[in-house]
Amino acid sequence: MQLDAADVPLGGKAAWLARRLRQAIADGRLTVGSRLPPTRVLAAELRLSRGVITEAYRRLAEDGHVEGRRRGGTVVVAAPSLAQVRARATGLYRSPAPAAPDRRVPGAVPDLFSGEPGADVFDTLRATHARIDFTPGQPDLTTFPRAAWLRAERAVLAGLSFENLGYGDPRGAPQLRRAVTAWLATSRGIRVEPDEVLVVAGTAQALTLLHPVLRDDGIDSVAVEDPGSLGTRQHLQNGNLATPPVPVDQGGVRVDALRATGARAALLTPAHQFPTGVVTSGERRRELLLWARDGGLVMEDDYDAEHRYDRPPVPALRALLADRVCYMGSVSKLLAPALRIGWVVPPPRYRAPLTEAKRFTDLGNAVLPQLVLARLMESGDLERHLHLLRRRHRRRRDAMIAALAEHLPGAVVHGAAAGLHLTVTYAPEVPDTDLAAAALARGVKCQPLSWHRQIPGNPGLVLGYAATPPGSVTEGVAILGEALRELG
Repeated sequence: MQLDAADVPLGGKAAWLARRLRQAIADGRLTVGSRLPPTRVLAAELRLSRGVITEAYRRLAEDGHVEGRRRGGTVVVAAPSLAQVRARATGLYRSPAPAAPDRRVPGAVPDLFSGEPGADVFDTLRATHARIDFTPGQPDLTTFPRAAWLRAERAVLAGLSFENLGYGDPRGAPQLRRAVTAWLATSRGIRVEPDEVLVVAGTAQALTLLHPVLRDDGIDSVAVEDPGSLGTRQHLQNGNLATPPVPVDQGGVRVDALRATGARAALLTPAHQFPTGVVTSGERRRELLLWARDGGLVMEDDYDAEHRYDRPPVPALRALLADRVCYMGSVSKLLAPALRIGWVVPPPRYRAPLTEAKRFTDLGNAVLPQLVLARLMESGDLERHLHLLRRRHRRRRDAMIAALAEHLPGAVVHGAAAGLHLTVTYAPEVPDTDLAAAALARGVKCQPLSWHRQIPGNPGLVLGYAATPPGSVTEGVAILGEALRELG
């Protein structure tokens, strides 16, 4: 953009400069990530005092459009919609607008929250910058055990035989499958042999591999929890599988409603239900096992099972009924999603067809990361890392609970005893998509609960806390409270 010293008005210089910069951010001349000139440099070019430039930058920072990054300078972090810019130009603007931004504006905050979320909604949300990120399911990636990983990698490379550099077993490296069986036995109560474990690229790939296997078994419908993960529902639908919803209450999924769907398979998160955080009760587990013995298949996504704070562990369903449960787990929430390492323990009848599906998909996961992960598991470094995460995540969870009590006092908090997120529901005056859009316009990223519903229910937000320091958690929740009050 070009700013001419001759255009500077006699009065209101800071307001003029802030308005020009906002317009440039909105129409894409200053894109997210652009660095504004240092205050001293811009002051000299416009023949203004440095205080005028500082004040203009301060106003942009208060709106959530820029942030100071010390040696990194002042950087554009969010773009408003044209509606916001026009409101400022006419003098009608009072505070960051809650209205959904205009997707057509280059560089603007995408309009994620109108209409049904598409298949790319999570990619788009992930790529959208926000100063405070409450996206659920994100671990604290700053704690990735780099030193332990490097030690394990050096040890693996030092003893690596040439056979390990070939294609390997499509089921996964034997060393990792042995380590996984030990990990599952101690942490989840599952006792299996290494040959029963299939290493995959996370739960997403496990579901993709299961699509043709389920259809070959005559299954064309997989019941899902409601509310339940939009992402896993999209994966199932991508495989042309119907996803009838089954309500979740305080005991977990309602098995009477599951039976009523007529579905022969159900995808469940019994250890820490997403997004409500409910643990499937003992009575409900017994009902599920009876349903499974009658011919049902439980697809058990062991989501967030390791991350618990105020309750003892519960055994996996796979430990109770091996022949009717397909168990899925990963290290995405324990180490990092980028590793793309997970595992499936299928029922015996699915073992061979899943191995075939994996073979013809990619010939197996990369071997070196598998061997390093196996070393971390066997050495105890992974267990030590988990204890560190629990302490760290607990502090952040406590900060969010305290902030919610202060800034959203009428809201109901769900799922605080475990996991990496909280779900908050509130009185239904304000649609949660409007609240999520208003929050994003203010620099706070979160997901509306309605994204994860097929059955209508109270509005709410799904708020991840694990990746956000306590101070930012408090600030972000305060912004949510302010947005809700303004919308209401």
